[in-house]
Amino acid sequence: MPTEVSMQADIALWKSKDGLTDDERRMIKRNLGFFAASESLVANNVVLAIYRHLTNPECRQYLLRQAFEEAIHTHTFQYIVESLSLDEGELFNMYREVPSITDKAAWALKHTQSLDNPDFRTGTPGTDKAFLRDLVAFYVIFEGIWFYTGFAQILSLGRRNKMVGIAEQYQYILRDESIHLNFGIDVINQIKLENPHLWTGAFQDEVRGMIAEAAELEAAYGRDTMPLGFLGLNAALCEQYMHFIANRRCAQLGLSPVFAEAENPFPWMSEAMDLKKEKNFFETRVIEYQNGRALAWD
Repeated sequence: MPTEVSMQADIALWKSKDGLTDDERRMIKRNLGFFAASESLVANNVVLAIYRHLTNPECRQYLLRQAFEEAIHTHTFQYIVESLSLDEGELFNMYREVPSITDKAAWALKHTQSLDNPDFRTGTPGTDKAFLRDLVAFYVIFEGIWFYTGFAQILSLGRRNKMVGIAEQYQYILRDESIHLNFGIDVINQIKLENPHLWTGAFQDEVRGMIAEAAELEAAYGRDTMPLGFLGLNAALCEQYMHFIANRRCAQLGLSPVFAEAENPFPWMSEAMDLKKEKNFFETRVIEYQNGRALAWD
């Protein structure tokens, strides 16, 4: 749970006058604003759209688990915002007031609106393709491309020993999202296998066009959140990383790359995904002591 991660060092750094640059503060706030709205959109899509139409029982079991994890992620951002005493009205309304975030949310919503309709049913080529577009938009692009740029921003600070509490929580979220992504790609590829008539050349070009369009929106978001950049990170590097990730997603879907071959500017992101599941007991904070006051000693 997010509350098990100490935020004391982050609070002290945020309140200090010279601990963070103005650009770092701007990035953190915009990042939280984007993720807080995005996790809610993803959770709504899982519960209101995908679960209704994906009837495989094993997949449904996993979707319930994913919905739970999305709720934990939303709780995480709320915990961070409260810990840093940030303006909740400002942060949680960025999806309506910050154009670079609004544009991404609007782009994603248009791909799920039809699935929210109670009368929507799969079973025809048109509706099946609409369902595939939703899976691509939310699993491949939202969770598989846009989220990864946001993770790189925060984890880059963590590597410099800044906002280490937030970075630790984002690392757990990254672990979850990488599994969500792999699940979504497996589902898309299975649908392709069972319904090869849907995966036409024209539809493949459409999916590649979706990825290219989303990349433009993400590049605009990077320039907005990091107009000047800071040590080890800037908008140009994030755009390069996004192109690298986008091509990787294309390969996972069996598509030709959208962008020219790009090197990974953040090789350390691979290490961040390999979250260590085991820790030495003597080097680990014993979180159970936090609840000691709840014990009845009589």
